[in-house]
Amino acid sequence: MPQTKACGFLIVKGNPIESFLLMKHPKRWDLPKGHVDEGETDMQCALRELEEETGISAEDITVDPNFRYQLQYVVNYKKKFGGADTLKTVVYFLARLDKEVELNLTEHGDAQWFAWDPPHEIQEQTINPLLAAVAQHVGRTA
Repeated sequence: MPQTKACGFLIVKGNPIESFLLMKHPKRWDLPKGHVDEGETDMQCALRELEEETGISAEDITVDPNFRYQLQYVVNYKKKFGGADTLKTVVYFLARLDKEVELNLTEHGDAQWFAWDPPHEIQEQTINPLLAAVAQHVGRTA
């Protein structure tokens, strides 16, 4: 089975967390993320994609060095890999927005800051487990 890897961020506001950012696709919510380019580290990819998709730069955030969440699932890319099922690995990092920034959306129709009030029921396959892992993580580090 072909494999692909993407990396991204869960961006939060507040300490403790008050809200988190999601990007709107036509049929679902998602996080700023994208596929790893050749020679990139996971963090380099996540930072690049964050800035490309939202305008939020590395200077605007503080990355939590103790949080890294990885999941795998099967997707079917109709245009890639000849339409074959593909094992996708996604790595998410956690970062706090240090200052207000105006979002510059380039790949999504909309974005929204959601109130932090776990447990969250947004998207079962990827977002819910990530948010649960963050809730557990910040509960340990609070």
